[in-house]
Amino acid sequence: MSVTRKEGRALWQQIEQALAAEIDAGTLRLGDRLPTEPGLMQRFGVSRFTVRQAIANLERRGLVRAEQGRGTFVHRDVLTYPISRRTRFSRNLIEQGFDPGGTVLSQEVVAADDALAAALHLPSGAPVAHRRGIGTANGTPIELASVYVPADRFPDFPNVRNRHATTTATFAAYGIADYVRVSTTIETRLPTADEARTLRQPDSAPVLVVTRVDADTAGVPILFGQAVWSGERVVFELIEAEMAGS
Repeated sequence: MSVTRKEGRALWQQIEQALAAEIDAGTLRLGDRLPTEPGLMQRFGVSRFTVRQAIANLERRGLVRAEQGRGTFVHRDVLTYPISRRTRFSRNLIEQGFDPGGTVLSQEVVAADDALAAALHLPSGAPVAHRRGIGTANGTPIELASVYVPADRFPDFPNVRNRHATTTATFAAYGIADYVRVSTTIETRLPTADEARTLRQPDSAPVLVVTRVDADTAGVPILFGQAVWSGERVVFELIEAEMAGS
């Protein structure tokens, strides 16, 4: 992106936007050092003062950090995501000062294959509601998630879920006041091209694949989920005492 004095925005704002876009796209990755001030001055054809204004605003946004004597580095707040018997996406983010959000990509009712049916204690081929979407923190994608719930127990789930901000509130609408995590597995691998594009990260950066089963308080499974998380943006913290049920 080049800057222009005829665009109607300050030059430093254009430089800030250009560098922020490169960070978001993964061209500048977490921990990378930004070009020196003279390098940025030459690249954009601006003064040192203009460059410093752009960098200062990136730092205020939490996208970069300046280290005395070393330079300015790409920085993003890393989310520590606790996993316990009562893991809740929105609550985890809010408690750490992040704004939770997301985008629904698709919703449909499908037939459960053998593995999914076994996880949900259903007959093979039973109908399940499948919801796929992106979870965000402060507008930045952190997970690409799929969840499945028994369609017979949760009739019209897509429409009911659309009327509520969270899964917890949706289950409450069906009379389930509480539910717990009964199993969690975490694996690491490289993302597919689609996953990297959706999470807005390089395809060389690992992702964490989390598979989970949630159950009602009687122990009956009500949700199977599998989510691909950005390994650069999330650190999982296992709350062992709660996972053990103590």
